[in-house]
Amino acid sequence: MNIPETNLPRLVIVGGGFGGLSLASSLKGSPMQVVLLDRNNYHTFQPLLYQVASSGLEPDSIAFPIRKIFRNQNNFEFRMTEVLEIFSKKNTVLTGIGELKYDYLVLATGSQTGFFGLKSVEQNSMAMKSIPQALDLRSLILQNFEKAMLSTNGAEIEKLLNFVVVGGGPTGVELAGSLAEMKTHVLPSDYPGLDSSQMHIHLLEAGPRLLPALSEISSSHTLDFLSDLGVKTFLNTAVQDYDGETVKTNTGADLISSTVIWAAGVEGASVKGIEGEALLRNKRLTVDEFNRVQGFDNIFAIGDVANMTNDKRFPKGHPMVAQPAIQQGVLLAKNLKNILTNKPLKPFKYKDLGSMATIGRNKAVVELPFMKMNGFFAWLVWMFVHLMALVGWRNRAVTLVNWMWSYFNYDRGVRLIIRPFKK
Repeated sequence: MNIPETNLPRLVIVGGGFGGLSLASSLKGSPMQVVLLDRNNYHTFQPLLYQVASSGLEPDSIAFPIRKIFRNQNNFEFRMTEVLEIFSKKNTVLTGIGELKYDYLVLATGSQTGFFGLKSVEQNSMAMKSIPQALDLRSLILQNFEKAMLSTNGAEIEKLLNFVVVGGGPTGVELAGSLAEMKTHVLPSDYPGLDSSQMHIHLLEAGPRLLPALSEISSSHTLDFLSDLGVKTFLNTAVQDYDGETVKTNTGADLISSTVIWAAGVEGASVKGIEGEALLRNKRLTVDEFNRVQGFDNIFAIGDVANMTNDKRFPKGHPMVAQPAIQQGVLLAKNLKNILTNKPLKPFKYKDLGSMATIGRNKAVVELPFMKMNGFFAWLVWMFVHLMALVGWRNRAVTLVNWMWSYFNYDRGVRLIIRPFKK
């Protein structure tokens, strides 16, 4: 791997997501060699993946080179590779480019799409957890429009223009709203030969309400916003099977669609070598209040892959969103410094900064610790928070310009099929 040998203890971080970046940057200037491993050479701002999928943003607006983030951090090394297995007894990780020794190991591998054991759904639906997946989905949506333009078969057109989004969390809600805006503003201008009323967006949620992490009033506002946009929402409706053409549900309300977008579940992206009681059913790793993986002294986990249950507010673990990962990364950096200086460790306590989701133009719900809001002002707050959370001023500027252009011109300017997608 060509990693310099030093007298400093080596910390290996697996994953360049929110948690991994937070931890690595917080260790700048510390007496440790920090080695970050990731299969991509960029950090992805996942909350805006749906805008890439729906032609609102280009992928380079929500991605930022990892090496550029840490170019001024002298104790940092990055290698683009995938970690294949952990050999904890000899403090080694096996990667696609060789083995690497560590003194301390932090798993910040994030999450991956969970299909609840539904193999047919996994094979035939579209996931959206990475930039390549979002680009595939963008191509598929636009290809459906192009194919519908060529078809004279009513059943075929119905299948192409019926979009089913599964999952009523923020990702599902935001994507459904974005697709509805494409129906209103893209189809009539780009495809005047198509009847835009033939396009239908169906949102399926297995639970009794949308956005279950938010209050019931925010869920109600979200349902109303989606209804105004023409999205057909089905609550208490779970997908049981999907063969590529027909979605079968527990209610018997089958839907015909060639495009099912799965936003219904996530599971920890665990690494081979951490097994036994530490690995839960949803592939999250059991950690103590210091983010130490159960059964190990020098292996830690932060973010989505970590399951910390000592907080009474979150008995099933913290929500799998950015803030717990960022906060855990900052505290773990302090605790690693404490370990080196034989100081006591500080337990993690999650500070909930609030939750939010945007449903479309001028429509959003925001819940902060001190207030709740919805509508236009909530939409402005959502935009500001997401802009400031992006890595790099260039990305913030490009995203802001794209949003302003779309807002004033009702136009999504990146309707490009760069690489045609085939299932």
